[in-house]
Amino acid sequence: MNARRVVVTGSSGKAGRAVVRELLKHGYDVTAVDLVPFDAVGLPRPLAGNLRADLTDFGQTLEVLRGMDGVVHLANIPAPGLTTPGRTFLENTAMNFAVFSAAVQGGLKRVVWASSETTLGLPFDTPPRYAPVDEEHFPLPESTYALSKVVGETLAEQFARWSKIGFVGLRISNIMEPHDYAAFPGFWADAHLRKWNLWGYVDARDVAQACRLGLEADVSGARSVIVAAADTVMNRPSRELMAEVFPGVPVAPDLGDFGTLLSVREAGRVLGYVPGYSWRSMVTAGRLRQDRSAPEG
Repeated sequence: MNARRVVVTGSSGKAGRAVVRELLKHGYDVTAVDLVPFDAVGLPRPLAGNLRADLTDFGQTLEVLRGMDGVVHLANIPAPGLTTPGRTFLENTAMNFAVFSAAVQGGLKRVVWASSETTLGLPFDTPPRYAPVDEEHFPLPESTYALSKVVGETLAEQFARWSKIGFVGLRISNIMEPHDYAAFPGFWADAHLRKWNLWGYVDARDVAQACRLGLEADVSGARSVIVAAADTVMNRPSRELMAEVFPGVPVAPDLGDFGTLLSVREAGRVLGYVPGYSWRSMVTAGRLRQDRSAPEG
Protein backbone atom coordinates (compact mmCIF):
# COMPACT_ATOMS: atom_id res chain seq x y z
CA MET A 1 0.00 0.00 0.00
CA ASN A 2 1.59 3.24 -1.18
CA ALA A 3 0.29 5.79 1.33
CA ARG A 4 2.62 8.77 1.52
CA ARG A 5 0.26 11.46 2.89
CA VAL A 6 -0.62 10.28 6.38
CA VAL A 7 -2.48 11.74 9.34
CA VAL A 8 -1.34 10.70 12.81
CA THR A 9 -4.07 11.31 15.38
CA GLY A 10 -3.12 11.49 19.04
CA SER A 11 0.23 12.75 17.78
CA SER A 12 1.26 14.37 21.07
CA GLY A 13 1.02 11.19 23.12
CA LYS A 14 3.78 8.66 23.88
CA ALA A 15 3.08 6.55 20.83
CA GLY A 16 2.10 9.48 18.63
CA ARG A 17 5.39 11.34 19.07
CA ALA A 18 7.37 8.24 18.14
CA VAL A 19 5.13 7.46 15.17
CA VAL A 20 5.43 10.97 13.72
CA ARG A 21 9.22 10.79 13.87
CA GLU A 22 9.30 7.26 12.42
CA LEU A 23 7.13 8.19 9.46
CA LEU A 24 9.03 11.41 8.73
CA LYS A 25 12.30 9.47 8.85
CA HIS A 26 10.90 7.11 6.20
CA GLY A 27 9.81 9.87 3.84
CA TYR A 28 6.11 10.22 4.65
CA ASP A 29 4.26 13.53 4.51
CA VAL A 30 2.78 13.69 8.01
CA THR A 31 -0.02 15.81 9.43
CA ALA A 32 -0.06 15.69 13.22
CA VAL A 33 -3.51 15.94 14.83
CA ASP A 34 -4.32 16.22 18.53
CA LEU A 35 -6.13 18.43 21.01
CA VAL A 36 -2.63 19.40 22.18
CA PRO A 37 -0.29 20.75 19.46
CA PHE A 38 2.63 18.52 18.51
CA ASP A 39 6.06 19.80 19.57
CA ALA A 40 7.82 19.95 16.21
CA VAL A 41 11.29 20.77 17.57
CA GLY A 42 14.06 18.51 16.27
CA LEU A 43 12.07 16.65 13.62
CA PRO A 44 13.98 14.96 10.78
CA ARG A 45 11.88 16.93 8.26
CA PRO A 46 9.00 19.42 8.49
CA LEU A 47 5.43 18.39 9.22
CA ALA A 48 2.87 18.78 6.46
CA GLY A 49 0.43 20.04 9.09
CA ASN A 50 0.04 20.43 12.84
CA LEU A 51 -3.65 20.66 13.67
CA ARG A 52 -5.87 20.79 16.71
CA ALA A 53 -9.08 18.84 16.19
CA ASP A 54 -11.81 17.16 18.21
CA LEU A 55 -12.26 13.79 16.54
CA THR A 56 -15.58 13.13 18.25
CA ASP A 57 -16.86 15.80 15.82
CA PHE A 58 -17.46 14.08 12.49
CA GLY A 59 -17.19 17.29 10.48
CA GLN A 60 -13.76 18.07 11.89
CA THR A 61 -12.66 14.49 11.27
CA LEU A 62 -13.74 14.68 7.61
CA GLU A 63 -11.69 17.86 7.19
CA VAL A 64 -8.63 16.36 8.85
CA LEU A 65 -8.61 13.30 6.56
CA ARG A 66 -9.50 15.06 3.30
CA GLY A 67 -6.92 14.37 0.59
CA MET A 68 -4.95 11.86 2.68
CA ASP A 69 -3.72 8.41 1.68
CA GLY A 70 -3.73 6.86 5.14
CA VAL A 71 -4.29 7.46 8.83
CA VAL A 72 -2.59 6.18 11.96
CA HIS A 73 -5.34 6.65 14.51
CA LEU A 74 -3.99 6.72 18.07
CA ALA A 75 -6.30 9.34 19.59
CA ASN A 76 -8.48 7.90 22.37
CA ILE A 77 -8.81 8.13 26.12
CA PRO A 78 -5.76 5.87 26.60
CA ALA A 79 -6.61 3.74 29.63
CA PRO A 80 -9.38 2.79 32.05
CA GLY A 81 -9.77 4.90 35.18
CA LEU A 82 -8.78 8.25 33.66
CA THR A 83 -12.39 9.38 33.21
CA THR A 84 -15.73 7.85 34.14
CA PRO A 85 -16.44 4.46 32.55
CA GLY A 86 -19.31 5.82 30.46
CA ARG A 87 -17.33 8.73 29.08
CA THR A 88 -14.39 6.46 28.25
CA PHE A 89 -16.59 4.11 26.25
CA LEU A 90 -18.64 6.78 24.49
CA GLU A 91 -15.76 9.07 23.50
CA ASN A 92 -13.51 6.29 22.30
CA THR A 93 -16.29 4.69 20.30
CA ALA A 94 -17.31 8.06 18.81
CA MET A 95 -13.73 8.85 17.79
CA ASN A 96 -13.18 5.45 16.22
CA PHE A 97 -16.45 5.61 14.32
CA ALA A 98 -15.70 9.14 13.06
CA VAL A 99 -12.19 8.28 11.89
CA PHE A 100 -13.19 4.99 10.24
CA SER A 101 -16.21 6.52 8.53
CA ALA A 102 -14.27 9.59 7.36
CA ALA A 103 -11.50 7.34 6.03
CA VAL A 104 -14.05 5.44 3.95
CA GLN A 105 -15.75 8.58 2.68
CA GLY A 106 -12.37 10.11 1.84
CA GLY A 107 -11.18 7.05 -0.07
CA LEU A 108 -8.09 6.45 2.07
CA LYS A 109 -5.96 3.42 1.23
CA ARG A 110 -5.16 2.25 4.77
CA VAL A 111 -6.30 2.70 8.37
CA VAL A 112 -3.90 1.71 11.16
CA TRP A 113 -5.32 2.19 14.61
CA ALA A 114 -4.66 1.55 18.29
CA SER A 115 -6.66 -1.29 19.74
CA SER A 116 -5.34 -2.60 23.07
CA GLU A 117 -3.91 -5.53 24.98
CA THR A 118 -6.83 -5.05 27.39
CA THR A 119 -9.14 -6.79 24.90
CA LEU A 120 -7.34 -10.07 25.77
CA GLY A 121 -8.58 -10.32 29.39
CA LEU A 122 -6.58 -7.74 31.32
CA PRO A 123 -6.13 -7.23 34.23
CA PHE A 124 -6.09 -11.06 34.44
CA ASP A 125 -7.89 -11.24 37.78
CA THR A 126 -9.19 -14.35 36.05
CA PRO A 127 -6.09 -16.25 34.93
CA PRO A 128 -5.43 -16.54 31.19
CA ARG A 129 -6.40 -19.83 29.57
CA TYR A 130 -2.81 -20.37 28.38
CA ALA A 131 0.43 -18.47 27.83
CA PRO A 132 1.75 -16.78 25.87
CA VAL A 133 -1.62 -15.18 25.21
CA ASP A 134 -2.24 -14.72 21.49
CA GLU A 135 -4.95 -13.38 19.18
CA GLU A 136 -7.23 -16.34 19.94
CA HIS A 137 -7.63 -15.02 23.52
CA PHE A 138 -9.83 -12.21 22.16
CA PRO A 139 -12.40 -10.91 23.13
CA LEU A 140 -12.37 -10.74 26.92
CA PRO A 141 -12.97 -7.08 27.85
CA GLU A 142 -13.03 -6.40 31.60
CA SER A 143 -13.58 -2.61 31.50
CA THR A 144 -15.49 -0.11 29.39
CA TYR A 145 -12.13 0.97 27.99
CA ALA A 146 -11.44 -2.57 26.75
CA LEU A 147 -15.03 -2.83 25.55
CA SER A 148 -14.59 0.34 23.48
CA LYS A 149 -11.64 -1.34 21.76
CA VAL A 150 -13.63 -4.53 21.09
CA VAL A 151 -16.37 -2.38 19.56
CA GLY A 152 -13.69 -0.59 17.53
CA GLU A 153 -12.47 -3.90 16.13
CA THR A 154 -16.05 -4.80 15.16
CA LEU A 155 -16.46 -1.40 13.48
CA ALA A 156 -13.20 -1.94 11.60
CA GLU A 157 -14.39 -5.32 10.31
CA GLN A 158 -17.57 -3.83 8.89
CA PHE A 159 -15.98 -0.70 7.42
CA ALA A 160 -13.33 -2.89 5.78
CA ARG A 161 -16.04 -5.13 4.34
CA TRP A 162 -17.99 -2.18 2.97
CA SER A 163 -15.02 -0.31 1.54
CA LYS A 164 -12.27 -2.85 0.75
CA ILE A 165 -9.87 -0.58 2.69
CA GLY A 166 -7.33 -2.46 4.78
CA PHE A 167 -7.74 -1.86 8.52
CA VAL A 168 -4.88 -2.83 10.84
CA GLY A 169 -5.67 -2.87 14.57
CA LEU A 170 -2.70 -2.95 16.93
CA ARG A 171 -3.36 -4.52 20.34
CA ILE A 172 -0.64 -2.45 21.94
CA SER A 173 0.94 -3.38 25.27
CA ASN A 174 1.96 -0.91 28.00
CA ILE A 175 4.00 1.74 26.16
CA MET A 176 7.38 2.76 27.54
CA GLU A 177 9.86 5.46 26.59
CA PRO A 178 13.56 4.94 27.38
CA HIS A 179 13.47 6.99 30.59
CA ASP A 180 10.67 4.75 31.92
CA TYR A 181 13.03 1.79 32.18
CA ALA A 182 14.63 3.20 35.33
CA ALA A 183 11.47 2.10 37.20
CA PHE A 184 11.72 -1.55 36.14
CA PRO A 185 13.94 -2.77 39.00
CA GLY A 186 11.14 -1.71 41.35
CA PHE A 187 8.96 -4.46 39.85
CA TRP A 188 11.35 -7.35 40.44
CA ALA A 189 10.79 -8.13 44.15
CA ASP A 190 7.05 -8.81 43.79
CA ALA A 191 5.83 -10.81 40.81
CA HIS A 192 2.26 -9.72 41.52
CA LEU A 193 2.89 -6.02 40.82
CA ARG A 194 2.79 -6.46 37.06
CA LYS A 195 0.77 -9.64 36.67
CA TRP A 196 -2.14 -7.54 35.38
CA ASN A 197 -0.74 -7.65 31.84
CA LEU A 198 1.49 -10.73 32.14
CA TRP A 199 4.50 -8.49 32.79
CA GLY A 200 4.25 -7.04 29.30
CA TYR A 201 5.45 -3.78 27.82
CA VAL A 202 6.49 -2.29 24.49
CA ASP A 203 8.95 0.44 23.57
CA ALA A 204 7.33 3.46 21.90
CA ARG A 205 9.82 3.09 19.04
CA ASP A 206 8.57 -0.43 18.40
CA VAL A 207 4.99 0.86 18.38
CA ALA A 208 6.14 3.34 15.75
CA GLN A 209 7.70 0.53 13.72
CA ALA A 210 4.45 -1.46 13.92
CA CYS A 211 2.40 1.53 12.76
CA ARG A 212 4.65 2.11 9.77
CA LEU A 213 4.56 -1.58 8.88
CA GLY A 214 0.78 -1.45 9.19
CA LEU A 215 0.73 1.22 6.50
CA GLU A 216 3.08 -0.72 4.25
CA ALA A 217 2.01 -4.36 4.68
CA ASP A 218 -0.04 -6.23 2.10
CA VAL A 219 -3.20 -6.50 4.18
CA SER A 220 -6.83 -6.82 3.15
CA GLY A 221 -9.91 -6.76 5.33
CA ALA A 222 -9.51 -6.02 9.02
CA ARG A 223 -6.60 -7.58 10.91
CA SER A 224 -5.75 -7.13 14.60
CA VAL A 225 -2.44 -8.20 16.11
CA ILE A 226 -0.63 -7.95 19.44
CA VAL A 227 2.28 -5.50 19.60
CA ALA A 228 4.63 -6.06 22.54
CA ALA A 229 8.31 -6.34 23.38
CA ALA A 230 10.09 -9.66 22.90
CA ASP A 231 10.61 -10.04 26.67
CA THR A 232 8.92 -9.07 29.96
CA VAL A 233 9.58 -6.31 32.48
CA MET A 234 11.00 -8.90 34.91
CA ASN A 235 14.50 -10.25 35.56
CA ARG A 236 13.09 -13.72 36.29
CA PRO A 237 12.28 -16.45 33.75
CA SER A 238 8.79 -16.19 32.30
CA ARG A 239 7.93 -19.80 33.05
CA GLU A 240 8.87 -19.27 36.71
CA LEU A 241 6.61 -16.20 36.88
CA MET A 242 3.67 -18.15 35.48
CA ALA A 243 4.20 -21.02 37.93
CA GLU A 244 4.21 -18.65 40.91
CA VAL A 245 1.34 -16.35 39.98
CA PHE A 246 -0.80 -18.48 37.65
CA PRO A 247 -0.12 -22.10 38.70
CA GLY A 248 -1.76 -24.65 36.46
CA VAL A 249 -2.04 -22.37 33.41
CA PRO A 250 -0.52 -24.19 30.41
CA VAL A 251 2.66 -22.57 29.07
CA ALA A 252 3.93 -23.20 25.55
CA PRO A 253 6.93 -25.56 25.53
CA ASP A 254 8.93 -23.32 23.19
CA LEU A 255 8.73 -20.23 25.44
CA GLY A 256 12.20 -18.69 25.85
CA ASP A 257 13.69 -18.01 29.27
CA PHE A 258 12.54 -14.38 29.39
CA GLY A 259 10.16 -14.54 26.45
CA THR A 260 7.10 -12.34 26.17
CA LEU A 261 3.84 -13.77 27.49
CA LEU A 262 1.95 -11.59 24.97
CA SER A 263 2.70 -13.36 21.71
CA VAL A 264 3.95 -11.22 18.81
CA ARG A 265 4.12 -14.09 16.33
CA GLU A 266 1.02 -12.99 14.43
CA ALA A 267 2.32 -9.41 14.19
CA GLY A 268 5.50 -10.86 12.73
CA ARG A 269 3.58 -12.96 10.24
CA VAL A 270 1.10 -10.30 9.15
CA LEU A 271 3.25 -7.16 9.35
CA GLY A 272 6.84 -8.34 9.51
CA TYR A 273 7.08 -6.87 13.02
CA VAL A 274 10.19 -7.76 15.02
CA PRO A 275 10.64 -5.96 18.38
CA GLY A 276 13.89 -4.02 18.35
CA TYR A 277 14.10 -2.54 21.85
CA SER A 278 14.40 -3.95 25.36
CA TRP A 279 15.01 -2.53 28.81
CA ARG A 280 17.79 -5.10 29.17
CA SER A 281 20.15 -3.02 27.07
CA MET A 282 19.51 0.06 29.20
CA VAL A 283 19.19 -0.99 32.85
CA THR A 284 22.22 -2.13 34.83
CA ALA A 285 22.27 -2.80 38.59
CA GLY A 286 18.93 -1.08 39.04
CA ARG A 287 19.93 2.12 37.28
CA LEU A 288 19.21 3.53 33.84
CA ARG A 289 22.36 3.39 31.76
CA GLN A 290 23.24 6.46 29.71
CA ASP A 291 24.31 4.37 26.76
CA ARG A 292 25.11 6.50 23.72
CA SER A 293 25.59 3.38 21.64
CA ALA A 294 21.97 2.30 22.08
CA PRO A 295 20.09 2.21 18.74
CA GLU A 296 18.04 5.25 17.84
CA GLY A 297 14.39 4.97 16.84
